[in-house]
Amino acid sequence: MAINTILLDTNAYSHYLAGDKHIEKLLIKASAVFLSVVVIGELLVGYKEGTKEGKNRKYLQVFMDKPTVSVLPVTIETAEIFSSIFLQLKKEGRPIPVNDLWIAAQTIETRSILISYDKHFRSVPNLRLWGGEKSLR
Repeated sequence: MAINTILLDTNAYSHYLAGDKHIEKLLIKASAVFLSVVVIGELLVGYKEGTKEGKNRKYLQVFMDKPTVSVLPVTIETAEIFSSIFLQLKKEGRPIPVNDLWIAAQTIETRSILISYDKHFRSVPNLRLWGGEKSLR
């Protein structure tokens, strides 16, 4: 699968900051990188719980200022996709965390590939999920 437009999950962004070369290569190859407002919310929680909030916020701002990076808001279309995924996974008895449902919905909405190390995303129908080296630990 060619990587063109990607959406970074929270753990993928964190791995990137920690020097993950696989994520770095994907970012270089991508023509567009999306960062969900939901992901930003999760990151901010972590920053506020930690001891390096200011430093982490600066890193995040530098990342968001890159010309290929865009922040995605939640839209009505996102909500429609979210509700469909939520109900299908509930019916199948395979729920995943609510924030991850929003992230999956935005990935589907933008026809992107989700970059994540979370295995539970495999349950989401019609989700284009990164299957590269070391993915989905």
